[in-house]
Amino acid sequence: MTLRILTDSGCDLPESIIKEYDIYVFPIIVIDNDEEYLDNVTIKPKTLYDNMRAGKHYRTAQIPPKAFEEEFERIAKNGESAIYIAFSSGLSATYQSAVLTRDSLLDKYPNLDLTIVDSKSASLGFGLIVYEAAKMAKEGKNKEEILKMLDFYIEHINHIFTVDNLEYLFRGGRVTRTQAFMGGLLNIKPILDVTEEGKLRPLEKVRGRGKVLKRMLELMDERAKGADLSSQVIGISHGDDYENAVKLKNMIEEKYGTKEFVINNIGCAIGAHSGPGTIALFFLDKNF
Repeated sequence: MTLRILTDSGCDLPESIIKEYDIYVFPIIVIDNDEEYLDNVTIKPKTLYDNMRAGKHYRTAQIPPKAFEEEFERIAKNGESAIYIAFSSGLSATYQSAVLTRDSLLDKYPNLDLTIVDSKSASLGFGLIVYEAAKMAKEGKNKEEILKMLDFYIEHINHIFTVDNLEYLFRGGRVTRTQAFMGGLLNIKPILDVTEEGKLRPLEKVRGRGKVLKRMLELMDERAKGADLSSQVIGISHGDDYENAVKLKNMIEEKYGTKEFVINNIGCAIGAHSGPGTIALFFLDKNF
């Protein structure tokens, strides 16, 4: 029996990978005033970033429980086996909502074979975890083998990212108004990561875009001393800033000889909070 992999749009995987590995993606809701959109379905990242640069503000909302219910019921009725890998519970209530929906269906469908996993990750850090699970499922690996891999990836995946404008983090409550104002005035670029609990954490402040990419590479080197980065799939996501994403990719390629990268726009669900110009780097600090 084929094992299905489900996820949500916070994973920021390219459409080509989603189609190739038949990954089912629940779109997160993005809101412009009272107008609701489905992330990467009825609103695309380029539109969102262009509008944000023009001054528009976006909010996000949870995936409706009804969307979970319909797909989970389909899994039960078809007698399928599935793993739903969810956006970090430290950043969203998506995981908890999915668990509640599944549990509410167990009385009606006691044989529902659905495991829900908290990725404790975001963007392509989350996406690389989903990607590896989908590859293993396509190779015919069983659920236990995939869940073992997921535990390893969740423990060892690293996120290092920077935002171009602190205003967006201020709106999301991540920095104070004074920090946002002074950051813009002094051209300060914060570097952040994601904790073991899946929450955002500020690490450092660097002045200037060129220096921040160099520092991100240094942090990667410090964290991955025991890993073979040349053989990994490295993730780089960006807020409509492909030029700097490629610049970072070239720096990594030159330093480590890495051959395989996944580069993609940060989707609307995360981009609504991080803003245009964000650059994010994802890798394992230990090889699986």
